Amino acid sequence: MIDLNVAIIKYNAGNIQSVLFAMERLGVAARVTDDPELINKSDKVIFPGVGEASSAMQYLQQKKLDGLIKGLRQPVLGICLGMQLMCSYSAENDTSCLGIFPVKVGKFEPGLLKLKIPQIGWNKLHKTSGPIFSGIQPAAYCYFVHSYCAGLCSQTIAVTTYGISFSSALQRDNFYGVQFHPEKSALAGEKILTNFLSIQS
Repeated sequence: MIDLNVAIIKYNAGNIQSVLFAMERLGVAARVTDDPELINKSDKVIFPGVGEASSAMQYLQQKKLDGLIKGLRQPVLGICLGMQLMCSYSAENDTSCLGIFPVKVGKFEPGLLKLKIPQIGWNKLHKTSGPIFSGIQPAAYCYFVHSYCAGLCSQTIAVTTYGISFSSALQRDNFYGVQFHPEKSALAGEKILTNFLSIQS
């Protein structure tokens, strides 16, 4: 068992259990919680989620978790909807988000390629940088499920293309976000989670 205190933020979004199971596979005793004291005292924080942006933000605001998340000083990892909520704005129901990453989230448009929306399945990571991608092979495949995506910006640390190129990972200071699901991305995802857990505060 790895001696780490990891908090998984509990809110009205799906996929939290799969992240908890991924931590268990890595030998980490993580706790799913919306208790501000437990979150503040944790060594690492994971902000996962599958769901809809506006209702998720409303829940965070009601529980006063919005200000808490923005003020965290330990390493924080947002996954899928969690990453999108860490951006400044989401076009999903015209939602103002946490503003940790100064980039907007827009909806995929099928365009001339007539792509299926949402994107569901494996896709490549390009132009990876930063500690969470240490040891990750170029053009590694990870698993995506999403209809919305963050644009490219100075905080982009991985790029993926699905009709358009978008930020598949972001980093600003102690905050990290990934659009894909590392907990469902086989060995590459396991390595990314291990790298995150290894980041020093």
